[in-house]
Amino acid sequence: MTASIRSSRDIIIRTDDWPAAIAFYTSTLGFEVVYRSDTMMGFETGSFRLYVEKGEAHGPVFDFLVQNVQATKQALLASGCTLIEEDPAVPRCYLRDPFGMTFNLGLRDSSP
Repeated sequence: MTASIRSSRDIIIRTDDWPAAIAFYTSTLGFEVVYRSDTMMGFETGSFRLYVEKGEAHGPVFDFLVQNVQATKQALLASGCTLIEEDPAVPRCYLRDPFGMTFNLGLRDSSP
């Protein structure tokens, strides 16, 4: 595959115990809140930005940015990745690679 894939600083986790997770990341670890909505909260950790989302728990999801999400998704599926979850309204496209890493494909800004 010749597509240029780059990671962002974002990592997403989802939990069904959102209030406890929010309390842990703000009070116990002392992370600064940098994003807030009814279903997601973002924290600045230093090296990466952690987003905690309400919902059924799953493992960490890394964020990969590409110029063409659909073309890259198709190439990755053909290379052995599995589609885990997709929601164009978010937009969200979670894939798991053949070695167990889960990641979201996001659209990369085309500016230099």
